[in-house]
Amino acid sequence: MLDHYDRDINYLRVSITDRCNLRCTYCRPKEGISLKGHADILRYEEILRVVSQTVKMGLIKVRLTGGEPLVRRGFVEFAGNLKKIKGLQDISLTTNGILLAQYAEDIFRAGITRINISLDSLDKEKYFQITRGGNLDDVFNGIAAAEKAGFAPIKINTVLMKGFN
Repeated sequence: MLDHYDRDINYLRVSITDRCNLRCTYCRPKEGISLKGHADILRYEEILRVVSQTVKMGLIKVRLTGGEPLVRRGFVEFAGNLKKIKGLQDISLTTNGILLAQYAEDIFRAGITRINISLDSLDKEKYFQITRGGNLDDVFNGIAAAEKAGFAPIKINTVLMKGFN
């Protein structure tokens, strides 16, 4: 599939939820955001249909994002169903890592092999402030679990905040 600049488009990024278990200062205002109702978010079956059709057009990679994808119920089964799509070669995940220790082995077995983890500070207090309550140890445990499960590569995403992190 080519865009209007003749670049090969073989990658689809899918935000599967707007929900998150953190309230990062750069992502969510203190007063919160209005979340989409279930009727306004694609069902897993609909996402699978979209991905299946785009694979027929030349797509070979999918990145799952959110919000936080791991908070959406049924995520592991969904990932396994994505892996069954003939022609889809690569499924990756962007996560904040908080729930990764709990899910790493299952999502790796389901077919996700690459992972990006959002980590905005290595200082526990600053991480807590940025995420408005996140526990940095949970992320470190998630990274260790991802490595043990076999994810490769494991990449770290950081939002740089001048004078803070």
